[in-house]
Amino acid sequence: MTENKALHPTTIIIFGATGDLAKRKLFPAFYNLYIDGRMPKGFNIVALGRADNTNEYFKNYIKENLEHFSRKKITSEDWAGFQAHITYFQHQLDEEDSYKNLYQKLKDFDRVYGTRGNRLFYLSIGPNFVSTISNHIKNTSLASDAKKDRIIIEKPFGHDKQSAIELNSLLAETFEEEQIYRIDHYLGKETVQNILAFRFGNSIFEPLWDRKHIESVQITVAEEVGVETRGSFYEQTGALRDMIQNHLLQILCMVAMEPPASLESGEIRDRKVDVLKSIRRISEDQVDHYAVRGQYGKGVVNGVKAKAYRQEEGIAEDSNTETFAAVKFYLDNERWQDVPFYVRTGKKMKEKHSYITVQFKPLPHSTFSESSQHLSANRLIINIQPLMDIRLQFMAKKPGLSLVLKPVEMIFDNFACQEDTPEAYETLLLDALLGDLTLFMRSDQVEEAWDVVKTIQEAWQDGKASFPNYEAGSWGPEESVALVERQGHNWV
Repeated sequence: MTENKALHPTTIIIFGATGDLAKRKLFPAFYNLYIDGRMPKGFNIVALGRADNTNEYFKNYIKENLEHFSRKKITSEDWAGFQAHITYFQHQLDEEDSYKNLYQKLKDFDRVYGTRGNRLFYLSIGPNFVSTISNHIKNTSLASDAKKDRIIIEKPFGHDKQSAIELNSLLAETFEEEQIYRIDHYLGKETVQNILAFRFGNSIFEPLWDRKHIESVQITVAEEVGVETRGSFYEQTGALRDMIQNHLLQILCMVAMEPPASLESGEIRDRKVDVLKSIRRISEDQVDHYAVRGQYGKGVVNGVKAKAYRQEEGIAEDSNTETFAAVKFYLDNERWQDVPFYVRTGKKMKEKHSYITVQFKPLPHSTFSESSQHLSANRLIINIQPLMDIRLQFMAKKPGLSLVLKPVEMIFDNFACQEDTPEAYETLLLDALLGDLTLFMRSDQVEEAWDVVKTIQEAWQDGKASFPNYEAGSWGPEESVALVERQGHNWV
């Protein structure tokens, strides 16, 4: 979110450079930043992998992937310039000699830069390797400059509150908090960032942004896909930990936070922590009242037959892992008291659609009789993906001689303003290069987010569910409908 400025020479070290995330997101993001002139003038990308690959082989591998995943066209001239900054380096995660060799490689780059360059370590690996890598980085002094060295950690950050606390303590032995970038790619999405501009850059909506005017808030992240090749990972995770604990709670924070005094990263992150602390904790005996879980069975998605979750590769025949989760949260503060925040996410849903719905309260007295006019609720809908727009739904007169009302929309379409919108990882990687922590999670944010879902997580781990309970290609289990209907609401 920082305005672009001159960047110090930087070496980017990618652990897991041959993995899926690197090929689909990281290298395309760095390539697009390079084409846009956003990378430092002096930079190198050190790609770490266990295999004995040559530089030429690895670069061809990256080029092939860019053809599929880069938003910008690959030209011979651009590729020639970009590939010159890539170095493949064979590396064993658990061998200290590998880190000593890496240290010498980084010193070589510094000599070329003519200065001690910044170092950005990206851990595109499983969470079980974080402690090993962090300890070796410490032992070999790879990140000895707190002002120049940074580390990016992918989710999941821990698997519960206690493990998150332990991981934070472990990283604190090597890095200062200001060096640690806990990444959540949803916060890099254009329309999510636009929430700050929409709320705090306009005098129209902020006065209405409270319990007096808003009846409910919904946040939905629905996916058409199943677990695909991530079965073994997902079986140990589930929808609550994979999506709600991080993505959806962070979006909730953006919607519900108090106005920050400035756009300084610490100020914005303080306000987000305030939201997480204000979320009413759900007691063990109330989990079934406030939370619903589901697992998809057989069905049809987009006209194609889909198999059940338990039939996917790497999934146990009696799996108790949820692929759908919906929770009703309340915030105990002056702004949001008694306003329900509904969040839901699921795999193999009817359609891919991520959006926020803010529903305003009805007028205390309507001039128009509901018996003669059907008055739809006023809603603000922020579409995150695949649509990227903001829609305000309100009532207006239908053209004609009679006074008949109809619901209409005013739409801000992000694609109409700029078709070639940067990907979320481009935004976040640029912020990391610039040293802007605004869109990254702080240690206390992570721990509070785990605390919010703690009792749900424990109840679901201990209790056996009646799965599957929704068809692939549907909107989830029927219990999720009852979750909102009890308050007189419907999923939008």
